Amino acid sequence: MREGYDHSPVNPLPWAVWVLALPIIAFEAVFALGQAGLAGGPEAVGWRMDALQRFAFAPGILRAMIAAGDYPQSHVTRILTYPFVHGSFTQALFVLVFLLALGKMVGEIFRPLAVIVLFLASAVGGALIYTALGVSDRPIYGGYPAVYGLIGAYTWLLWMRAAGVGESRLRAFQLIGFLLGLQLVFGLLFGGSWDWVAELSGFGVGFLLSFLLGPGGWSRALDRMRRR
Repeated sequence: MREGYDHSPVNPLPWAVWVLALPIIAFEAVFALGQAGLAGGPEAVGWRMDALQRFAFAPGILRAMIAAGDYPQSHVTRILTYPFVHGSFTQALFVLVFLLALGKMVGEIFRPLAVIVLFLASAVGGALIYTALGVSDRPIYGGYPAVYGLIGAYTWLLWMRAAGVGESRLRAFQLIGFLLGLQLVFGLLFGGSWDWVAELSGFGVGFLLSFLLGPGGWSRALDRMRRR
C-alpha cells in the first residue's frame, strides 16, 4: 500500500468535541422522532417546549434562589444544561457547525479536558453576567454563549501567534467583530434580543480562561506569581 493511502480521508474530531456535541444531537433526534409521530404519542409534539421549560436558564429563577437562600438542584443545574437544548432545529444546527469547526481547531492545541471546561465555563459565565447586568429576564437557551467561548479560545490562539511573529494583535479579533456586526444587522432588520450579552460574555470568559487553560498556561501563571 502506498504511503498515505491508509490515512482516513476525514480528519477525526477530538473526543472532547464529541462529548459536547452528542447531547445536542441526541436532543434533536428525540425531538425529531416525536415531531414525526414515531415516538411518544401525541404528547411528543411538545417535547421541545417541555425541555426548554426544564433545562433553559432563567435569570429570574436565579435571582429568586439568591433572595431566598435556597438552591434546588433542578434549578441550579440549568446553568449547565441550557447550552444543550435549543429552540429550533436550525439553532441547534448552527451551534453544531460552530462547535465542530471551532472545537476541532481549538482541540488540536488545547487538551481535551480544557476544551470541555472552556465550553461549560463560558456558558456559566455568559449566564451569570447576563443575570448580573439585568438587561433582560428572558430565559436563555442554546449553545451560543458556550461556542462563543470557543471563539474566544480561537481568538487567543491567533492573538498569541500574532505576538510571536510581530503582527498586530488586533487582527485576532476580526472573527468576533464580524459576528457581532452580523448580529447588529439582523437585530436592526428583524428585531433583536439581549442574548448577545450572554454570547459576548461567553467570548470574554473563553478568551481570558485560555491564558490558564492554553498550552503552558498554568506554568506561565505560576512563573509570574513567583516573580512577584
